Amino acid sequence: MTVEYIDKPEDLIEFCQKIADTTWLTVDTEFLREKTYSPQLCLIQVATEDYIACIDPLVLSDLTPFLNLLYKPDITVVFHAARQDLELFYMLKGSLPSNVFDTQIAATVLGYGEQIGYGNLVQHCLSVTLDKAHSRTDWTKRPLDPAQIAYAADDVRYLRDVYKMLNQQLKEKQRTHWLADDFATLTSTDTYLINPDHAWRKVKGFGRLKGIQLAILQRLAAWREQRAIKSNRPRRWILKDDVLLDLSKLAPESLDKFSMVRSLEDNTIKRFGETLLTEIKQAKALPKEQWPVLKKTQPLSQQQNAIVDALMALLRKFCDEQSISPVAVASRKDVEAMVAGEKDLALLQGWRYEIVGHHLQNFIDGKLSISANTTQLNTKG
Repeated sequence: MTVEYIDKPEDLIEFCQKIADTTWLTVDTEFLREKTYSPQLCLIQVATEDYIACIDPLVLSDLTPFLNLLYKPDITVVFHAARQDLELFYMLKGSLPSNVFDTQIAATVLGYGEQIGYGNLVQHCLSVTLDKAHSRTDWTKRPLDPAQIAYAADDVRYLRDVYKMLNQQLKEKQRTHWLADDFATLTSTDTYLINPDHAWRKVKGFGRLKGIQLAILQRLAAWREQRAIKSNRPRRWILKDDVLLDLSKLAPESLDKFSMVRSLEDNTIKRFGETLLTEIKQAKALPKEQWPVLKKTQPLSQQQNAIVDALMALLRKFCDEQSISPVAVASRKDVEAMVAGEKDLALLQGWRYEIVGHHLQNFIDGKLSISANTTQLNTKG
């Protein structure tokens, strides 16, 4: 099937008209974000049953004809690992397609493993080995050569058959409804909203801080996030995580005290030193009740750990019956949280609750008992 390369407005309009009656289409994007805060959209790949195209957003200033099609509620938009692709479309339009299907999530509930990559899924489903030669391509460079375009087109070419196969398996196993919550999260604008006040939780090592240190980190991380957004530069280019942690611990009160902070360069002090001092001062002025608080977890008792062991055995049993990897459903940490009494867990929601979570809860509540022999684990309840 010929791949259309679309870099002219009239060709985009014509292509969108040709596929206007489709009920589904597969979509992928190529982007770069190594040197920017926001991803830079470089290429959009689209396929239907009869057409494949690569749309060039670096040349086309107006993608409205395609976006209008993408956002039609009667068209299913198929991605693999959709999160970053949808982030790009959210940036373009400020909203999200309403009808999305993610083959990575679908593969999880069908037993292909947790977060399986596109190439592995294509190999597993279609016995096709994808070329990885252009996986590190700089997609901002033009012109793209035919090999690059063919590589990009493969990301939607085989996705068509993978989608049809997985969709059929979901129907046969009556698992289509399992995906509703996951797909709803993907298409919720809340998923892609940025709140600088929450950025401190993305700082590696924040759990080692406490009290006023967390309040300082929250202010500094929020400032860094806003600065990164405004300048469209990676967070680490503004201040590295280890510098944020050291500033939060040491809380310098003057520029000369910045010498205590390892990895804080002189140029950074010249550019941002006064601003950082202001943020630290304002954080220290906050009343204690406004400081961030880390959730304290009590170590489980030996008896509780024994219950966790039993629940992990049940987890493996019920996942095996559904041919699903236990790792895709819950980790031991999730089960420990359940035993500790936490309720806001993925294990207790959606498809995970349907296939495993409610059994584990019944065991905790004394409504399910287990017995075993040398070959299998049995339940009664």
